[in-house]
Amino acid sequence: MSFKLLLKLVLPILVIFLTTNLTLAQKVETGFLNRTLTLDKKTYRYQVYVPQNYTKAKKWSVILFLHGRDERGQDGLLQTDVGLASSIRRYVERFPVIVVFPQCPIDSHWTQPEAGKQALKALDKTIGEFNIDLNKVYLTGISMGGAGTWYLAADNPNKFAAIAPVCAWVIPPANISSLPKLPEMVTKIKQEKDPYLAMAKLIGKTPVWLFHGEEDQVVSVSESQKMVEAFKTLELEVKYTEYPNIGHNSWDQAYSESDFLSWLLSYSLNK
Repeated sequence: MSFKLLLKLVLPILVIFLTTNLTLAQKVETGFLNRTLTLDKKTYRYQVYVPQNYTKAKKWSVILFLHGRDERGQDGLLQTDVGLASSIRRYVERFPVIVVFPQCPIDSHWTQPEAGKQALKALDKTIGEFNIDLNKVYLTGISMGGAGTWYLAADNPNKFAAIAPVCAWVIPPANISSLPKLPEMVTKIKQEKDPYLAMAKLIGKTPVWLFHGEEDQVVSVSESQKMVEAFKTLELEVKYTEYPNIGHNSWDQAYSESDFLSWLLSYSLNK
């Protein structure tokens, strides 16, 4: 067999082989992925949601989600049982974004500096792993995580393009018995003449969409109502949705809003 004939026979096979292997090498695992990080010699588990159509060929938006107090722990899983993760599973086509799900330790709280630092480290690791648009980074959380949303955004100005606190507090309710010793920033806000106005000033021009259930017996709806009034007083951008006849779990409704993600993605730090 001549060399030219051999080349004609082998070359197509070689091209197919190389193309197939290149495609496999470029393929990225998608869905809810287990991840770990090390911070101050401690290891923390977290999860990252990657859309099925993820490709490194374009930049992606990313959401940092902070869970509530019942999902604290170290298994790295509980935080994806409620809230945003549940809505992603129900409406997967609505969420073509990367989502980071850190888990707060059982003896901690998202308003504490150590927990906030851990959440940001998970976000930073995700930004390093995937092709993220740094102008399209967002923050949301429920209950304890809603409070964490306020305080993390206030402590990191110009990091988030928009935020969405759900059934969140600024002043800790008396009925949250498992709250650890109040962090310095929470204490400082409490001591302000108008804590809600002080928080709104720290949030500044970051667009906010608040959600709360009218019948919430865990975190009073007045916490969100007072924040809305503070933003309006300062003439800052704010959107508010209050659900009648709904208690503490307003997150199922909030994250099921058909325009929730489109509202977030309409904002960018470079605009």
